[in-house]
Amino acid sequence: MFLTSDHKIKTRPLAIAALFVLAMVGAGIAGGDQVLFLMLRGWDCGFFRFLGAVFATKVWLVATVLVMMVFYIKKSLKTKIQYKNQRNKFSFVAIMRDFFEKTKTSYAFFTFCSVFMASLLTGVLKIVLGRARPIFFEALDLTGFFPFRLDWAFHSMPSGHATASFAGLVMLGLLAPRVRPVTWTLGVVIGVSRVCVGAHWPSDVLLGAFIGMVMADLVKATLKKYIH
Repeated sequence: MFLTSDHKIKTRPLAIAALFVLAMVGAGIAGGDQVLFLMLRGWDCGFFRFLGAVFATKVWLVATVLVMMVFYIKKSLKTKIQYKNQRNKFSFVAIMRDFFEKTKTSYAFFTFCSVFMASLLTGVLKIVLGRARPIFFEALDLTGFFPFRLDWAFHSMPSGHATASFAGLVMLGLLAPRVRPVTWTLGVVIGVSRVCVGAHWPSDVLLGAFIGMVMADLVKATLKKYIH
């Protein structure tokens, strides 16, 4: 979304979009979140909970690693690999180097890097911000921020599911433009579902989606520059 055809970041549109997202997040925190949350909460259903299970961050990471392993095995069957060092023992470093060389241009590798980096940033923000999840609002009419809490209940912002899903789905859309309408639509549905099931505030989802989207652009730009 913020990439040029030669894989460079469009800094001005990115800055404008960032300011817009921050303004929307601020409006949500100021009161808009509660209105939207109450409107969407009634749409909770089994399908949305299924999406939450399938598109969790851990699932994204495990799935992309498994796909890379399959890709690696298929390539390895076509070539001879030297795994042994000078002492005729299997070298873990040699295996990992060979694994990287054979998978570094795959869609799975790009997607893994995007999801991993985006989720890492989101994990830090969750702890630093310490936003109380909507369960407190529903049970105790309590909202607010409690920084540096390690409890899951205070890790509402940003949404991890939205971050990972947009990082992965936007990356897939960048690599295969024909599927972009499908990946974007799925990303939006996943984000909305997190509010419907009561796991996040709307602004949590918006911020997570933006982080995932931008990270996909940054990762693709970086990998295209340094990996050949």
